[in-house]
Amino acid sequence: MSQETTKNVLATVAGEEITQEEFDMFLQAVPREQQAYLSNPQFREQCLQQFIALRLFAKEGEEMKLDETEEFKNMIVNAKRDILAQMVMHDMISKLTVSEEEMKAYYEENKAQYQQGETVRAKHILVDEEDKCKEILEQIENGTVAFETAAQEHSNCPSGSKGGDLGAFGKGQMVKEFEDAAFAAEIGKVVGPVKTQFGYHLIKVEERNESSATPYEEAKGMIQRTMLQKKQNEAYAVKVQELREKYNQK
Repeated sequence: MSQETTKNVLATVAGEEITQEEFDMFLQAVPREQQAYLSNPQFREQCLQQFIALRLFAKEGEEMKLDETEEFKNMIVNAKRDILAQMVMHDMISKLTVSEEEMKAYYEENKAQYQQGETVRAKHILVDEEDKCKEILEQIENGTVAFETAAQEHSNCPSGSKGGDLGAFGKGQMVKEFEDAAFAAEIGKVVGPVKTQFGYHLIKVEERNESSATPYEEAKGMIQRTMLQKKQNEAYAVKVQELREKYNQK
């Protein structure tokens, strides 16, 4: 005697059971940006209640005999057409893969894309007047005040609350005068005043990172997505042309 597989019933709507399998299929349609929340029990419960509500509306539609209208029949025809098209496209792209050899070759051919430029990590103090900037510099150099404390007390930049810390930045991210001074400065030495459109700066570079290439293993995931997308686009274009010829579509 065969034993019927036990169904995991989550709810019953108007005498009809909602199974875990049906709910899992519903969850597949959750927008990609919300997929990460599916591990949250509260979010899943919200989704379940939404699914139940849809079933309730569908039941109401049956009682209103909306499934017997021409509008419903036309919508079913269109939905069937869309589903068939999606299934064919899914079958087509699901067979596409990117090999390790292809990814490595792409990496070598496009190495410039994975080159990380030189960066520095710096702190600064920004004030309106050059004389004030020179006065603060003198206090820092003679040890009267620490750079970070001076930034908190005098800097007009919001970074002053963090001791002037700007974090790491590369070329092209700051105004030219500031960038030139920062990338030319010795590590740990305070330089300035440096005049920019914002005022007068004192700059203290704390770290310098030379330009380097992103390792293949780090770039691999991005390369795979890029190449797979390219293959999918190409396969789609070829398939459309093939189908146009097959069905004499001009």
